Amino acid sequence: MPEQDQQPAYEGRPLPRPEEEVVDQGLAFDVGTLLSRRRILQVFGIGAATVGLAACGGGSSSSASSSSSAASSSSSGTTTASGEIPDETAGPYPGDGSNGPDVLTLSGIVRSDIRSSFGDMSGTAEGVPMTLELTIRDLANGGVPFAGVAVYVWHCTREGGYSLYSSGIEDQNYLRGVQVADATGKVTFTSIFPACYDGRWPHIHFEVYPDRTSITDAARTIATSQVALPQDACQAVYAQDGYEASVSNLSRVSLATDNVFGDDGGVRQLPTVTGDVRNGYTISLAVGVDTTTTPTAGGFGSGPGGGGNR
Repeated sequence: MPEQDQQPAYEGRPLPRPEEEVVDQGLAFDVGTLLSRRRILQVFGIGAATVGLAACGGGSSSSASSSSSAASSSSSGTTTASGEIPDETAGPYPGDGSNGPDVLTLSGIVRSDIRSSFGDMSGTAEGVPMTLELTIRDLANGGVPFAGVAVYVWHCTREGGYSLYSSGIEDQNYLRGVQVADATGKVTFTSIFPACYDGRWPHIHFEVYPDRTSITDAARTIATSQVALPQDACQAVYAQDGYEASVSNLSRVSLATDNVFGDDGGVRQLPTVTGDVRNGYTISLAVGVDTTTTPTAGGFGSGPGGGGNR
């Protein structure tokens, strides 16, 4: 007896349009396939939300979701970078000698507490206390801790100005400093929570250099990027005295419209945050650096109120 022709099938389900490709079988077939896969995932304890995030590959409006996309924790509790930190502009106020003043040649720049000016300058920046922790990973060597790299950090005051550049604080060099990564790739800075100035999402600048001796030459940076501060923490801080201008500035910008973070919502630049306005905040970010790629950032644009990248 001749064998009957079998109808083409996919994952055990007959194709309603056997002459067409699997992707052209119609909405009902696609929905059935999705539900079938969801049941399989549920058997293995994988939630549908996880599947959706993996498929989209993007961030969410929640800082917690975005932060978990940017970094993960190993079983030992060590933060690990999930990809290379995006290259970003150094802005118009780097203070690294590429655009005017060079704070990196001064004795005393290697320090943890950056709230006060140093050298021949004096003065202290006021604001809600903030501890910044960056954990640098060497992606060219499998993501191991990038011990020994020098990380230069700078950011604006609670009023939105930059030391060395902005009117009234040209004679200050606070909120700038360098730390050398320890054996775990970590650097820690004590500072104040920066403002939101007109036209930019609240952020912190940083440059990574191969070692301590390299910081006097801005051309030797192996990464230039920015930390995007989460909205919930910003709103809590900006309700405090001294940050009044930040309230209206923040209302006119978002991560999606920001001219630095807007391309991906800052998904790899959103840190985890703990703390409160009374005791201060701890901002922690895993930073993946790949020395096999060519840095594309480090340029500078216009300053606060003038548009452009800063």
